Amino acid sequence: MGIVVNQSLRNTITTYLGFGLGAINALFLYTNFISDQYYGLVAYILSAANIMMPLMAFGAHNTIVKFYSTFKSKNALNSFLTLMLILPIVLSIPLAFVGYVAYDTIADYLTTKNEIVRDYLWYIFLTALSMAYFEVFYAWMKVQMQTVFGNFMKEVFHRVGAMFLLFAIYFKFIDIDQFMLGIVGVYILRALIMMCYAFSTRLPVFRFGKIDKLSSILKYSSLIIIAGSIATIILDLDKFMLNNYIDIEKVAYYSVAVFIATVIAVPQRAMHQILLPLTAQFLNENNKEALKDLYQRSSLTLYVISGFIFLLIVLNINQLYAIIPSEFGDGLIVVFLISVAKLYDNLLGNNNAILFNSDYYRMVLVFGVILAVLAVLLNLILIPMYGVNGAGLATFIAIVVYNTIKIIFVKRKFNMIPFTSETLKITILLLILVIAFYFWEFPFNAYLNIVLKSMAIGVVYALVIYKLNVSEDITEAIRKYLRFKN
Repeated sequence: MGIVVNQSLRNTITTYLGFGLGAINALFLYTNFISDQYYGLVAYILSAANIMMPLMAFGAHNTIVKFYSTFKSKNALNSFLTLMLILPIVLSIPLAFVGYVAYDTIADYLTTKNEIVRDYLWYIFLTALSMAYFEVFYAWMKVQMQTVFGNFMKEVFHRVGAMFLLFAIYFKFIDIDQFMLGIVGVYILRALIMMCYAFSTRLPVFRFGKIDKLSSILKYSSLIIIAGSIATIILDLDKFMLNNYIDIEKVAYYSVAVFIATVIAVPQRAMHQILLPLTAQFLNENNKEALKDLYQRSSLTLYVISGFIFLLIVLNINQLYAIIPSEFGDGLIVVFLISVAKLYDNLLGNNNAILFNSDYYRMVLVFGVILAVLAVLLNLILIPMYGVNGAGLATFIAIVVYNTIKIIFVKRKFNMIPFTSETLKITILLLILVIAFYFWEFPFNAYLNIVLKSMAIGVVYALVIYKLNVSEDITEAIRKYLRFKN
């Protein structure tokens, strides 16, 4: 786990830096520097682009990770990588043509509630294409076991770009239309920088030779389109569907609530970058013992870390909503629902990596389709009934069902589960701390209250986790920190 812990730690730092900047943008700059309507529009464009991205990437980013280590000759590997580079653009051309021909029809459907969306639909396509190629170039680096720079670009760069644009519009250097173009430009620039970095590490040699297992590769790419990004799609599907039922500014309120809750996903996002190629390697080598050890240790490590973040969010949420505009308070219930769902995500460890890189990846597509249909139906039922809370409830139910199915499937096919007796100890500890701290507040202003309460929670949580020794990796990290302090 040395390379996992080392790169995961660095990735976690950059991911938290990104989320910290994102928090400033989402909670303070967007809410004060542009109107709620345009904030909702930005959220809608990015959500729609995230939904389109897997289709436009044609699964190439997942396919690179799965098959890269199976090629032993340079010629075969170069032919494979050439294919991965041209797949997204080949698929994007007909999509662009359909979008051009049927623009008015698509626009009429997507603007039944919010007419402002009509003039910005092409922004979705350009952003999605940029996201798709960014993921391809990032995968190019993952298979070299280099994930840190890519993670920085994935988590930090676009948020810094958005921050500069927000200050630019606040000081009237640009207008709102230039701001919207700038947001798209940031994602295009990010993809170009990632391309330069990836090619500086391994320069592509374009070769259009015969590729062994070509049918398997294309089949995997086409099937993994939905399965490889279903969790991301689900978190953006509700924002996309909300546009047809509620005023677009309320999409902004929902986006803030989801952003707060998805901070819990940071450890998983950081560790997943290195867990993915390692899991693929163990599967290709048929090393079941190493795979099981990675499964359980990654689950425990992620559960401990994400559990702490869960506590900080849930136990400080009332004070957090006291320091942002009052209209955003409608998302309080959404924060609770999505927080629990993301905590469950972390509990799965490298479950996704096992499924995506095993011979059972086709089943992930089946599960993904079931989840997508379930999520759409739940949103159609619950959004008209409960608004943004209905969208949060729909997402919560869909994610819980999806994760449970994946755990059961890996147990049946690989005879291993991520849970141990230590998992129960952590769960009990989380419940006790929620009950003990939720109704307790310091008699100070919201900012100071959050700081003092977080420190108290952190000390108690760290001491109990250390004494219980629930995770060897976490315990060793604490010991190294204490030795360093001494």
